[in-house]
Amino acid sequence: MDVVVFAVGNPSRGDDAIGPRLMAELEAAARPGIRLVDDFQLQVEHALDLDGAALALFIDAGTGTPAPFTFAEIEPRASRAVSSHALDPEAVLQVFRDVRQTAPPPAFVLCVRGESFELGAPLSEAAERHLAAAMQRLADCLTRPEAARWRQLAGKPTLTP
Repeated sequence: MDVVVFAVGNPSRGDDAIGPRLMAELEAAARPGIRLVDDFQLQVEHALDLDGAALALFIDAGTGTPAPFTFAEIEPRASRAVSSHALDPEAVLQVFRDVRQTAPPPAFVLCVRGESFELGAPLSEAAERHLAAAMQRLADCLTRPEAARWRQLAGKPTLTP
């Protein structure tokens, strides 16, 4: 099973480094079947990174996100006119659907609460704690990369035949 993980953020902007920090953990683990994509922001081209994936995970820091993080399944949605940059994960899924004329893989967002996003600032103490909790959820997800399991972790009931 192929899983594509997108980590978004700017390591030079305080807690916006949460995504890149989680990506560094994944790179160090070098898990088979996991494709890693990191960038400062999501763009239309990232829809092509979903090709061949059975699952997708988008990781980002968020202001106002409940601490320590949220984990939820998302669906394709055109949230605004698609431009050349700065898309949300739902829009990336929609671009995939529009371009490939097929449904994207099941996709989830791990949004970790950030507190401070100033240029040149280090990760805040709160973000370090939130990051540790998010790393555990990420490990839980990648131990069993199955949509049904991820839905359980997201708090959604899973239908069984």
